[in-house]
Amino acid sequence: MATTRTAHTVWNGDLMTGAGNTSLDSSGLGTFDVTWKARAESAEGKTSPEELIAAAHSACFSMAFSHALAQAGHTPDEVNTKADVTFEPGTGITGSHLTLNAKVPGLSQEDFQRIAEEAKTGCPVSAALTGITITLDATLAA
Repeated sequence: MATTRTAHTVWNGDLMTGAGNTSLDSSGLGTFDVTWKARAESAEGKTSPEELIAAAHSACFSMAFSHALAQAGHTPDEVNTKADVTFEPGTGITGSHLTLNAKVPGLSQEDFQRIAEEAKTGCPVSAALTGITITLDATLAA
C-alpha cells in the first residue's frame, strides 16, 4: 500500500532577507523556521532543506540497514546513523555523507561492510538522491 506524507512551507519576502516556516503536516510534530542564512551560513535555531533531507536520509538508511541485517539473520542492538548533507550556494546540494556506528552481535566485519553498502544503495531516500554523491563510513562497535 502506498503512503503519502505531507509538509508545507510558507515563505514571506525575498530570498536573502525573507523567512518562512515549514510544517510537518502528516505527523503534526511541529513547525520549523527557515531562512536563507540558516541554509547558507549558520543555523542559529532555524532549519534548512538540507537538514530536513539529512534527517530523512539518516532515518531511511537506519531502517534499510536494520532490514538488511534481519534478512541476513542478525538483529542489531543499536544502529546510529548521522547524515551530513552539503549545500553550496550557486551550485546546490552536492552530497550526503552517512556515518554509521552499529552494535550487531555475531556479525563479521566483512558482512557488516557489505550489508551497510547494500543498505546505502537500497535505501529509498538514497535512490531519490541519485543526482548527488553519497558516501558512507561504517563502524561496527565491539
